[in-house]
Amino acid sequence: MSESAVAEANASLDATFGRDAFSTTTPSRARDGDDGDDEGLTHVDPVTGAASMVNVGAKPSTSRTATASARVTLGRAAYEAVKRNGLQKGDVLATARLAGIMGAKKTHDLIPLCHHVALDGVTIDLRTVDDDAAVEVFATASCAGKTGVEMEALTAAAVSGLTIYDMCKAVSKDIVIDRVRLESKIGGKSGEWRRSSSGGVE
Repeated sequence: MSESAVAEANASLDATFGRDAFSTTTPSRARDGDDGDDEGLTHVDPVTGAASMVNVGAKPSTSRTATASARVTLGRAAYEAVKRNGLQKGDVLATARLAGIMGAKKTHDLIPLCHHVALDGVTIDLRTVDDDAAVEVFATASCAGKTGVEMEALTAAAVSGLTIYDMCKAVSKDIVIDRVRLESKIGGKSGEWRRSSSGGVE
């Protein structure tokens, strides 16, 4: 195809979809952080548009903490079996707690662009909700490092939920894992963020 034909085709696409619709670059500037404190994507190469691991080498190490949650709605039969520790596979809540901790430690192996974070601590709080026949998972991860631990907390919450599902699936196939979400984060350039009780942001 000639250069004039290419230019004409590009002009037609620009007129239809907008000038940047088919660009292979991103308008955001290259950055060395992943705290979400600026607009734009931090894990996209500004020249090629390819996914890349953010360089955090120049960032200072700071104390960071993040808490994430998930909800596992079991249904009444599975829920009662969990409460009385009556499932054949064993203690669901104890196993889910350990699985969440292991999940946090393996986050960089599971999420392609996550850094390997040296975790200082991971806690998993599991709360039973009788009215809804559900288990709520709250995972908190902390470190002193150059990048945040939001993904470690989210992975921990999700893996805990998946473990509960696995251990209860013989009783019910109708288990639902949902509301996997960040509840709060502290530290880094963007400072503190906390979800409000109404579901918004404080």
